[in-house]
Amino acid sequence: MDTSFITINTHSSIRLQTKQGAVIYVDPYGFETEPHDADLILVTHTHFDHFSPEDIAKVRKPHTTFVMPAANKIDFIKAGFTDGCATFLMPHEQATPIPNVEINTVPAYNISKRFHPEDAAWMGYVIGMDGVRIYVAGDTDDLPENRSIDCDIALVPVGGTYTMDAREAATFVNALHPTVAIPEHYGTVAGTPEDGKTFASLVDPSIEVAFKL
Repeated sequence: MDTSFITINTHSSIRLQTKQGAVIYVDPYGFETEPHDADLILVTHTHFDHFSPEDIAKVRKPHTTFVMPAANKIDFIKAGFTDGCATFLMPHEQATPIPNVEINTVPAYNISKRFHPEDAAWMGYVIGMDGVRIYVAGDTDDLPENRSIDCDIALVPVGGTYTMDAREAATFVNALHPTVAIPEHYGTVAGTPEDGKTFASLVDPSIEVAFKL
């Protein structure tokens, strides 16, 4: 499957582009340039490496649309953004924030770690665009309720410490069984560059593993 429309700037800073040219960012972070090309910005949660107002300023345009966790509306406003340009959602909700792009939210939390509690109501996203469903997991462990997610492409954290490690992520992806799996959230803030290779070695051979860093 073609994944050329997906790039990862660093860590879990993800860029998607639709066939019509709309640009979507998830958790923009670590930008050295200022592309100012975002039509839609999705934020999974408010840790510094996922909600970075400095990096958002580098990719946003005057009429960029945002999707944020409902629990973090105050953080969004305190950072200087106008709530009128954002949709605030809980897990298990749906929205169409820009034309031809459907967003479904899914839970993202830790089971046995304290970094991402379930009651924070932070999220991953399933993005429907151009007939493809892209799951961006956010900072999460292997959650039983997420194993039934229907997706063609899954971008999952593999760096451990704050999220699934490479082995856990591979087990999760094998249960999901997308067409393509892409490891992220490793090699910078968490994990090592080798985590992606470990993940790839443990994924079912029938699933393509693409490296976008």
